Amino acid sequence: MIRPLWWGAPVCVSLIIVLTSCQQPEQTADLVLRKGMIYTVAADQSMAEAIAVSGDQIIFVGDEAAADTYIGSDTKVVDLKGRLVLPGLVDAHIHPLGGAVKELYQCNFPFSADPDRIRETITRCVENRPDAQWIIGGQWDSGFFQRFEMLSPRSFLDEVSGNAAIFLSDDSGHNGWANSKALELAEVSASTPDPTGGTIVREQDGTPNGILIETAQGLVQSAVPKYSDKQYIKAARWFSNYANAYGITAAKAAAIEEEEMAGLVSADKMGELTIHMATSIRTPYGHRNTPLDFDEIDRIRDRYESEHVHTEFVKIFLDGVPTPARTAAMLDPYLPDKAHGNDFNGGDLHVGLDMLASDLVELDKRGYTVKMHTAGDRSVRVGLDAIEIVRKTLGNSEKRHELAHAGFIHPTDIGRFAQLNAVADLCPILWHPSPIIDAVISAVGERGKNYWPTRDLLDAEAPILAGSDWPSAVPNANPWPGVEAFVTRRDPRDNVKGSLWPEQAILLEEAIEIYTLHGARAMKMEDRIGSLEVGKLADFIVLEQNIFEIPVDEVAQTKIHQTYFEGKLVYEKN
Repeated sequence: MIRPLWWGAPVCVSLIIVLTSCQQPEQTADLVLRKGMIYTVAADQSMAEAIAVSGDQIIFVGDEAAADTYIGSDTKVVDLKGRLVLPGLVDAHIHPLGGAVKELYQCNFPFSADPDRIRETITRCVENRPDAQWIIGGQWDSGFFQRFEMLSPRSFLDEVSGNAAIFLSDDSGHNGWANSKALELAEVSASTPDPTGGTIVREQDGTPNGILIETAQGLVQSAVPKYSDKQYIKAARWFSNYANAYGITAAKAAAIEEEEMAGLVSADKMGELTIHMATSIRTPYGHRNTPLDFDEIDRIRDRYESEHVHTEFVKIFLDGVPTPARTAAMLDPYLPDKAHGNDFNGGDLHVGLDMLASDLVELDKRGYTVKMHTAGDRSVRVGLDAIEIVRKTLGNSEKRHELAHAGFIHPTDIGRFAQLNAVADLCPILWHPSPIIDAVISAVGERGKNYWPTRDLLDAEAPILAGSDWPSAVPNANPWPGVEAFVTRRDPRDNVKGSLWPEQAILLEEAIEIYTLHGARAMKMEDRIGSLEVGKLADFIVLEQNIFEIPVDEVAQTKIHQTYFEGKLVYEKN
């Protein structure tokens, strides 16, 4: 239920039938939006009729009559025509430039693509780029090779790749598919040993069959030419505009490379970044027995911080994914298969508890908030154990370390999130019946149907975040299907019927708060964004429809009428 109305100052006081006039405010506004519904997400004022802005800040939220007193000769007045205004949304788990370069420069097909569609797509990309040495793209879904048996995935690509090296990512981003030319350029052959934490899938004679699991895909990725500085700047500009069109005014990069940060900062200094970015500095992927290079992390943080790029965040990977690759660390065994046997629970963690806790203590001391990739319930528990050690070592820290992809959580660990001020970082667009969920269930069994305990976490007062994880597993960064899926636990695109653990559904108002104020806290910006309150930045969105007055299964279709960033109109629907 929406909280009761409360109108903000200045207020016209009424005593019985004697009305006193309102005092004129000390300043006029640059911008006033009126004749609408302002959903503030503020604790003491849920709904209002108007909002006034001066410069980049909100100076009034309240009733229309009082807002009129802020209107001067130079004030731009917007008639909302009854439309709903919300704070700008925060995508707290996204790969912004990874998605941007995919859209701008790569060869793409939908997750639902079958072999014929992939063959057609690669053929077309090769024909359109006859001089390309490398063609990068994807994404095939996690259950692709279970549904479509191929004796040699490498040879399948060889038939259509011409002289180009082909490398395709899967929907999780954790596994790759390469042709012979890509393997040759990366010097991956029958004699190449599997890297720690990865698998080169092989044919009977030992020749790589083209599928590279986890760290093995890094063998080919390291041979792929880097994008240029100009390309990354273009990608940053593109992403900013793209996000604004969905109503996103802040985002947290889940794991970002130095050259991507450079692109964001360059775009920001050019005045072309209309989004707040938090950048989780990527640390080495795979098994590690040595401490992180904290001075190097500090160097990156200090070099690439700018007005809208905030760099005091770090990403650590604890495991992989609970798909047929079976690389997420689980407490109980996966379903048996030929490659892993009967009692396989995901193998060793990338980082053991002692090393992880040591890393977290040092990073916490240096001012970082850490996002940990924890896709299995075993890695979630180890992540919580490490945070508990940090709390005991350093005292009650306000740094809210995050456990990303915490979909599998043992019931005894639910309450620890609130106790430790640890954040469950969730991607709601994934928790409905879908091919990737089918792939998870095929690997972990029936417990895959008890995935993402959102209601239990909220009831236990756990901090929660929401993000898209785009471009992994989702076709775009649109947050509105995620908002809907929070509430329905059904496929908002209606491609797959049914629901996934519907008892874990939450309220629409709770979903909006997670996508706004909770996300602002993850950005360390809750005093500046996340709710519409006097003194905060004027980041807000105007919707085409009132999501509180339509059927919840239409929320995914929400369209943005306007997006404002720091008081400036940065997107308007044509």
